[in-house]
Amino acid sequence: MPVVSRIVSRVSKAKAAQLCQQGLECYQNWDTERAIEAFETATALDDTNPDYFLHLARTYVRLGDYDAMRRALGGFIHLETDQRLIDRFEALFGSALDEVEKHLTDVMTGRKVPLQIVGAALHMWVEFRVAMGRNPINTVETKALAWAAALDYTVRKVNFFETDSEQIAAWYQIPPKAVKYHHRLLVETLDIMPCDYRYFRGSDNPLDKLVEAALILEDLEDRFYNSR
Repeated sequence: MPVVSRIVSRVSKAKAAQLCQQGLECYQNWDTERAIEAFETATALDDTNPDYFLHLARTYVRLGDYDAMRRALGGFIHLETDQRLIDRFEALFGSALDEVEKHLTDVMTGRKVPLQIVGAALHMWVEFRVAMGRNPINTVETKALAWAAALDYTVRKVNFFETDSEQIAAWYQIPPKAVKYHHRLLVETLDIMPCDYRYFRGSDNPLDKLVEAALILEDLEDRFYNSR
């Protein structure tokens, strides 16, 4: 059972709730530093609300800071009463592969996919489970195959190692529409973009050129509009 460390005043609870809302807005806008600041302050003001720790974990995982993510999840698990959520997040502290990861690694390594791309898919699965928050994730039997197939399909697309959904579906023995459906959930939940830095494992990321071009354009505009 969760242990409440102290009595929290109504004023503190109200302020923490306000900060949590601000943090969620920052999270949606990828303003991760301000989101973390808001959620950290919310947990300091009210350390009895598990959702503040969960939102903090979701933000840290977006940054790829797994140590901070686990610390935040520890706070969540300490307070949470839903055993299904506790089991889901406690699994992230262990080293054993779940059913999705087993299917994923078996198929991808069997198809000679580079290990760094397989690793990116495994990272994507960890981050998705945290990013889903309280939303349920069905990983029983066929659903585990569907998630594995979608992760395989998605990470291939990010890394220009593409294989069509029909072929992916055949390897995992599921319908192609299941691959596309779960792929869409991954992309929407994690806000994945082409060549996403979190999962791209090539030596030269095309996004670097876009960033460089944007900086050059910004400099040219500044010189043009502000020159004397």
